[in-house]
Amino acid sequence: MSASRYALVDGNNFYASCERVFRPSLEQQPLIVLSNNDGCAIARSNEAKELGIKMGAPWHTIKHLEREAGLVALSANFTLYGDISDRMMSLVSGFGHRQEIYSIDESFVDLTGIRGDLVARGQKLRQRVLQWLGIPICIGIGPTKTLAKLANHVAKDAERKRGSYPAEHAQVCDLTAVPAPALDALLMVTPAREVWGVGPRISDQLHNLGVFTVKDLRDMNPATVRSRWSVTLERTVRELQGVDCIDFDDAPAAKQEIACTRSFGGSVLEMEELAEAISAFAARVAEKLRLQGSHAGELLTFIRTSPFRQGAQYSRSAIMPMIPSTADTALLTKAALVSLRTIYRTGFKYAKAGVMALSLSPADQGQGELPFGVTPAGAKSELRAGLMATMDRVNDRYGRGSLHIARNESAAPTRQWSMKQERRTPHYTTDWQSIPLARA
Repeated sequence: MSASRYALVDGNNFYASCERVFRPSLEQQPLIVLSNNDGCAIARSNEAKELGIKMGAPWHTIKHLEREAGLVALSANFTLYGDISDRMMSLVSGFGHRQEIYSIDESFVDLTGIRGDLVARGQKLRQRVLQWLGIPICIGIGPTKTLAKLANHVAKDAERKRGSYPAEHAQVCDLTAVPAPALDALLMVTPAREVWGVGPRISDQLHNLGVFTVKDLRDMNPATVRSRWSVTLERTVRELQGVDCIDFDDAPAAKQEIACTRSFGGSVLEMEELAEAISAFAARVAEKLRLQGSHAGELLTFIRTSPFRQGAQYSRSAIMPMIPSTADTALLTKAALVSLRTIYRTGFKYAKAGVMALSLSPADQGQGELPFGVTPAGAKSELRAGLMATMDRVNDRYGRGSLHIARNESAAPTRQWSMKQERRTPHYTTDWQSIPLARA
């Protein structure tokens, strides 16, 4: 077995748990969080899962449960979730040597070489996160990242589904401390589809070969797996066998594409209103580029109607080269608007639009042009970079959109292209006006 030890720390039903922090009355209530424009369920409390609500269930198909079962549905509050995630990750980082943030509510922690009872250590972390943030977490520990993620699944199910796994694995499960016979027993009752990286298609193919459980998958010959499927699945099998194959990444790799797209809260017909939306999206893309330390070499802009609505259909995109590459909000917004003017057609009810930065490169690298007969632009570029940095600092302190390009009126909630979020709770942790008041 590998000498490495990893933990996967995961917030339980994270979005729903964030909502319950400031609304304790939602405890024990079936609760779901809806996607952009309140379209479908993207998070469910345990009580909502017990009602049979599936992930991604369209809101209009389950809306009747509000009346029949007391279901509470809230619009997504990503500002709140992101802030609580930052706080949770800060606490979790002290659990081990290194931390790799995997998603908004999950992170791997390197525990290699740490002595003592890791389950007790995990329970202390769990109590601290619950006391300081109000977020319940589960922790899985394993000799590889794949086994750590599997241990996290066991910890969750042992807590939520009493009897599915031994009670001692609830909340914190350490597979490195489980004897081989007991580990085999755990793997024999866990479906292969629960393994990280085994999707529905591969799961069906495995079933056809008589591979139903994690133990069945673990006991396969890695060379056979590689020849029949891929090196990726071979690596998964080796990880299940205790061979450390997936590198620990302290800093996630830079994204190769950065996008901001949105379905509108209502149909948009006019060019002017589309221009406002595109300006807002381009500004957000520019912010993401600067945050990552990248420049865009190309900018894609698209608009489209909804295929689910009656009427004429239209979808078109355009790519504008950015020479030189840039992360300047004004330049990217100008390019996006030029593209919009070339693809816009009157008479259509537009339902979605977006901006995507392509051909990304590090901000400190780029192609230069010799300034024949003109004044060098270096000083001007430095001023523009300083302006963008100041813009980011202002928006970080006072809220996104506080300082924006004149065309971008994204702060106006009445725009047709704004998201429909009729059920969103306040930004409790990032907006002074939303801080709850306790009265004697």
